[in-house]
This record gives sequence, C-alpha cells and structure tokens, in this order.
Amino acid sequence: MSIKILEKKVLADVPGSRIVQIKLAAQNIAVRAKAGQFIVLMASEEGERIPLTIAEIDENKTAITIIFQEAGLTTSLLGKLDVGDSLYALAGPLGHPTEIHKYGKVIIVGGGVGIAEIYPVARAFKEAGNEVTTILGARAKELLILEPELKKVSDNFYITTDNGSYGKKGFVTDILKDLLAPTTGSGAYKLVYAVGPIPMMRKVAETTKPFNVKTLVSLNALMVDATGMCGCCRVSVGGKTKFSCVDGPEFDAHEVDWDELIKRNNIYREKEQHICKLNNL
Repeated sequence: MSIKILEKKVLADVPGSRIVQIKLAAQNIAVRAKAGQFIVLMASEEGERIPLTIAEIDENKTAITIIFQEAGLTTSLLGKLDVGDSLYALAGPLGHPTEIHKYGKVIIVGGGVGIAEIYPVARAFKEAGNEVTTILGARAKELLILEPELKKVSDNFYITTDNGSYGKKGFVTDILKDLLAPTTGSGAYKLVYAVGPIPMMRKVAETTKPFNVKTLVSLNALMVDATGMCGCCRVSVGGKTKFSCVDGPEFDAHEVDWDELIKRNNIYREKEQHICKLNNL
C-alpha cells in the first residue's frame, strides 16, 4: 500500500541541522495512535528501518505528522522526498503510549528535535486537566521548533538557547532547577517528562533526583525491527535489560544506565558517516 506524503515543511535549515516536517496518509495508524507512540518507516526498498515519534494526528484521523532532523542516510533520503512521493514501508503505532493522569503540576522538557516528541504529550497532559509548564531548549533561535503550538497547551512557558540568541542563555536544566527548588506541598511538581539529546535527558535526571520528582524520558535507542526480536534497542533500567521498542520508549529517568546507552548509540556513528559520504549526502 502506498504511503503518500501529503504535506512537507522545512522547520529549520542551518548548515548541518535541517529539520523537516512531513504529513503522511496513514489512516490505519492515525485511528489507533496515542501520545508517546512511534512509527517505523523505510524511505526506499534498499533503505534501513528507522523509528520516529508521531508528532500529530489530523482531526479526521486519516494522516499523521512526523518531524525529523537529517542526520543519517535514511533521514537524509527522507528529506529529499516531496509532496506526492511515497514511502516504501510504514508500521505503527508502536511502543507503549504515555500514561496520562491528572498529576496536578507537570513540567515538560524538550531539547532540539526532541521538542517534536513532547508536543503530543504536553497536549495530552493539558487535556487531562494538568497545569503544564514547558521548557524548550535549542542551540540557537534558528533551530527552535513548534514554539506557537506548545505555547497553546502550556500554562507556563520557557525557552533557553545555548548561545543566548533567544530566551534565556543556558540550558533547560538551569530553569528546571529554579522551578523545582522553591516548591513544596500542594505547589510541588509531581512529574517531569523530558525528551532530547541523551546528555540533556541525563542532566534532567540528575537535576530532578535530589527533589524526588518522578521523571520520565523517551529513549532514542537504536532500533532495527522494533518488535523486540533483534535486541538492538536494549537498555538497562533499574539493573534489568529492557527493550525500547516493546518495553518503552518511556522509562524512569532515575533508573536508566546512561553510560551504557551513550556507548551503544555511538556504535555505528563512523559507519553512518561513511555511508552518507558514499551516497553524497
């Protein structure tokens, strides 16, 4: 079955960092998908399978939106497709959806392209009656995405940039720590949810742990089949082996073995760069 691209939009385009949004005709997935779940796609028959979070479902539940940064072979090939083109394969929704409860006060943290992943979660928490505080982080203003969309579902909203070109200069954890420090009793935050680069998520976990605040992260571990068969996406959580595809993608940030995760995610970095060069990407 053909999976056509209905819309395409470049959200950010600076040297080395191009972020693209595409809308796909995928009714079978759209009617079932919930916040926090992902899809696996193949851009071409010869291409690899990659996981991408479902950023949005259209109102008629006939299409889904995904957002990605052109970082490797498949995302670069995907970025070259245009409206009317078709993907070779698409599977989903996969993974466990986010458990949405009325906690009271929650903080949602997104860094880089991880901002695309927090959008449906922030919206779901807001619809469940929570007070949502959102913190976005990017290297520079030009790389910040979905600001208007997230503002609409946030009661409190903060932005940080590494270079100070927009919002507060610094990191998301600077604001996170300030928010957590004075809160006690009924005013305390009950949950922190974070998605972004692994170092950022690790720092979020380190920041929230002293305050004993429940913290969830959505892990971008390497995946192949996304059904738990290959074992490629295994991570250690609380001393036990878990698979991001079938046990996650969300886990308790305070129990993740971050050193192991970083090491595993860097296994194929050199080979990925090599194959991109071979394909002139």
